[in-house]
Amino acid sequence: MQGGCVATIGNFDGVHLGHRAVFQKLLAEGKKRQQPATVITFEPQALEYFAPQSAPARLTRLREKLAAIQDCGIQQVVLLEFGPKLAAMEAQTFVRDLLVEGLRVRYLLVGDDFRFGRHRAGDFRLLQEMGRQAGFQVENLHTITLGEERISSTRIREALARGDLELARHLLGRPYRICGRVVHGDKRGRTIGFPTANINLHRRISPLRGVYAVRVAGVSSKLQAGVANIGTRPTVAGEPQHLLEVHLFDFSAEIYGRHAEVEFCLKIRDEQRFPSFEALRLQIQRDVQAARNYLLGSVSDSGSSA
Repeated sequence: MQGGCVATIGNFDGVHLGHRAVFQKLLAEGKKRQQPATVITFEPQALEYFAPQSAPARLTRLREKLAAIQDCGIQQVVLLEFGPKLAAMEAQTFVRDLLVEGLRVRYLLVGDDFRFGRHRAGDFRLLQEMGRQAGFQVENLHTITLGEERISSTRIREALARGDLELARHLLGRPYRICGRVVHGDKRGRTIGFPTANINLHRRISPLRGVYAVRVAGVSSKLQAGVANIGTRPTVAGEPQHLLEVHLFDFSAEIYGRHAEVEFCLKIRDEQRFPSFEALRLQIQRDVQAARNYLLGSVSDSGSSA
């Protein structure tokens, strides 16, 4: 790369306020050095490669993460495929081949607990030593806090899991949203009067489970209010499916194929199993009323949707 760059490395899941503070520091350093600010990230994330069954829920799918990084003003992203080759790469090789020769990094911003390379042998000290030899500066990321607690993707996952959307919003610097394309479902919702827009999650598991009041962008020229269920639909027989289903209020347009952005505003209840579709229908009526009260201040529903 002509002229080199300034860079940071990490998963950056969620692109939360802590990540944004890092990016702002990187952008300032890049402006001072007249070099592009570069984010180096991985797909899949390392834990998803090494231990997919126990890897944490994704806050953002890759498309969402890249869009959020771009929105922060970062000039370029280097996306590394985390597979057998990268997992087996020695730490010194990673620095030499990727950072020094590949990207010509002149300034690197990482956490002092950052580990990399085969058997996680590389650390902050190794980066400093190799930086002195190769001519790039390594600086430690200072912990970004909200109150007395560190802002982290883990803390946001925990907040979402217990339904604390307000804390998640504060840590993210924006409401929590999930994006995806509207796809055809089995249309069971239509049979009980609550048709739904089914949205691909593009992640193995979601940090959210349950029923929520939501606002949806991308399906029309304005935000649409609705109620969403995200989970495995335990009442429906057959193989469990991890789905995001949204019933939109007072809306009847065909929206298959559109890219929707679902903002989660209030958790109404946990997902639960019902003895019949009639019991499910009655509960959905109550859920719709609760979501309408919160979002619109209205208690009636037309029963129409996508």
